[in-house]
Parts: sequence; C-alpha cells; structure tokens
Amino acid sequence: MPDVYKIREDFPLLQRVRKTDGKPFVYLDNAATSLKPRQVIEAVIEYYEKYCANIHRGVHYLSQKASELYEEAHEKVAKFIGARSMEEIVFVKNTTEAINYVAYGIDWKPGDEIVTTVMEHHSNLVPWQIVRGKFGVKLKFVRLRDRWFLDIEHLEELITDRTRLVAVVHASNVLGTINPVEEICKIAHDHGALVLVDGAQSVPHMPIDVKKIGCDFLAFSGHKMLGPTGIGALYIREGLGEELNPTFGGGDMIRRVTLEKSEWNVLPWKFEAGTPNIAGGIGFGAAVDYLRRVGMEWVRAHEKELTRYALKRMSEIPGVEVYGPEDIEKRGGVIAFNVRGFDPHEVAMLLDDLENIAIRSGLHCAEPLHNALGISSSARASFYLYNTKEEVDLFCDTLEKIARELGSTE
Repeated sequence: MPDVYKIREDFPLLQRVRKTDGKPFVYLDNAATSLKPRQVIEAVIEYYEKYCANIHRGVHYLSQKASELYEEAHEKVAKFIGARSMEEIVFVKNTTEAINYVAYGIDWKPGDEIVTTVMEHHSNLVPWQIVRGKFGVKLKFVRLRDRWFLDIEHLEELITDRTRLVAVVHASNVLGTINPVEEICKIAHDHGALVLVDGAQSVPHMPIDVKKIGCDFLAFSGHKMLGPTGIGALYIREGLGEELNPTFGGGDMIRRVTLEKSEWNVLPWKFEAGTPNIAGGIGFGAAVDYLRRVGMEWVRAHEKELTRYALKRMSEIPGVEVYGPEDIEKRGGVIAFNVRGFDPHEVAMLLDDLENIAIRSGLHCAEPLHNALGISSSARASFYLYNTKEEVDLFCDTLEKIARELGSTE
C-alpha cells in the first residue's frame, strides 16, 4: 500500500512553510488544480533541455524524439481511461476546450435538442447556450432530486427522439455527487442520443473505464491530476472522430491541401491543429505514470477515508452547514460548506491567515447550482492523494475556532 507521507516528499510545495511563523502549507484546493510532483516537473524540464523541437514532419533526431514522447503520452492517457487506442484521445488545453470541440464539431440542425443539468460547471453549460443561440437548438435542464442528486426520472422525461446530445458532469465540483453516468448513457443511447461526460472531477480521483461507462465523449484536464496547466484530453469514441468536424484548421491537422480544398489528417491529429503544448503533453504522460504507480483504487479509497472523517468532524461544529450526499460511496473528495455569520470568502481568508490552509470560496463556476440550492455562494475544501488526516484535523479545528470564537453559533 502506498505511504501518503512518502508520497508527500515528491511535492515541492508541500515542503513550504510560511516565513512569518513557520506554519506548514496545507493545500485543500485540489478541485481547482492539483499540486505537481517532481517527476512531472522534471519531465517538462527534460523536454526543454534535451528534446526541444517541434513534433511530426521533422526528420532530425530532436523532432523524432519529441514526437515519440508526445505520442507516447497519448497512449498512456488512452490506457489510463480504458480507451481502445490513442486514436480516441485528442489533447486539448483543458476540459473547457474539450467540451467546445464537441459543441462546434457536431453538425447541429434547428430543432435538435441538448439535455444537460442544473449541476453543471459553467464549462458544460455556457457552450450549449452559445450553440442554442447560433443554431436554434433547444436546451433542456435536468433538475435535482433531494437537493444533492439528479432526478433520473426527469432526465427520462426530457430525452426525446430529437435529443442529439446529453451532456452531464460525472462528479459535481460543488456537491461531490457522483452521478450514475452508466445509467444515463444507456437511457440516452436508447433514444439515439450521444453522451458527453465532464470528467474533470472524476478522472483524477477514481478508476475510469470509458468502455464500461459507455460514453461517446469524455472531457478532462491534466492540471487537476498532477499534470501541467494548459493540457487536457477529449476522448472521442471510435467511429465518431470521422463524423466530428475539426474545430480549428491549420498545420498538422491536414493530410493534403490545395487551393480548392483540404483533406483531414488521421485521428487524433485531425483535431490538433498547429504546434501543440508538447511539454505539457509529455508532463501529462508523466502525471499518468505517477497515478498508475500509486494506483487509482488507492487514490479513491484514501479520499473516501479523508472525506468520511472530515464530514464527521464538520457535523460536530455548530454553525457549519455542509452540502452534498451523506453516503460516502456517492460522493467524491469535495466538501462545500458555509459558516453561519460569515461570507465564504471571509472563511477562506481566515483559514489562510490563521493556519496557512488553502481552500476555495465563491460560486465555483456553478452559479445555477447555487441558485437551485438557495445559497449565494459557498466555501469548499477538496482532497487528493497527498492530503493527510492530520491536515483534516487542523482544518476542522480551525474551522471550529472560526465558528465558535469569531462567529455566531446561536
């Protein structure tokens, strides 16, 4: 079994202490982005120091080596999520760009329908609003049931034979709710609809097999799973890549170009126009290597243990309201909460000032969900493989101090 304290030695930022008082850095903002291990940092540096050349086309050694490493990263990501081959993996900037690739790659027709949910991150909402305005597509939203879960019966009511796409988040970045994406895919496919799954909060935290899920598209970001910023992936199920239009045109995404027309390159390069984030892609592959060595089953079990413990501790603090499922099997390592008498930003600043603890505060790019919950904003703590029970204790002890000593607990 991996040793979390040994894992922590790989992360330079976790060795940081505050200069003013020597307090160690406690990072609980992993849903926003993860810290990076030395192995990933070194892989990026190695590319720039030893193989810094553009990929494809070049016949010299540096170009050939850079191409090999970049393509190898695609293969690693494909294997990581259970894809059939690297041809199903397109490297993009992030989850947002991946979703936009689908939004602008489908040939929409007036009257087509898109079904999404009130639980979505803005990245899986705003693109569909733009598509609605540009192409006359109808946009429908699945409501919540019992506050924390999607109403699957409502989903079934909304999907019709005109539904072209169902776009759903796998794990909520606010509630932590893990949605039944396998069931959703089956319902959608029974009506001939495609399914896009936003995996930004699931792929980094639990074992994923796209074949088992049955989705047509899966979008996720490298920076949330130990990789560099500016790199992510879009899984496109085998057979769909030929049907999807390329979002960008330019170099490397073409096979042949004349003044009259262009022929697209083979997959996945059809969707990777221009010089890509080569260093980021190689770093992404190194991040996947790291997670595979640790084991995603262990990552999931570790986060469940921390989340279970944190939820118990927080439930004992007067004035703290927690959002999301109680059943640990139905939620990820994300805890959104509020403290009576405090704005969430105040809570985040106090945790930072008092004990050098980093959390997130605000709407978390999920304003419609906050509206559905009847709250204006929230604070959020989120865990990852390098967090410890001692850090959870410090977080909860400080939160209790804020609630009891600085706020109203009436």
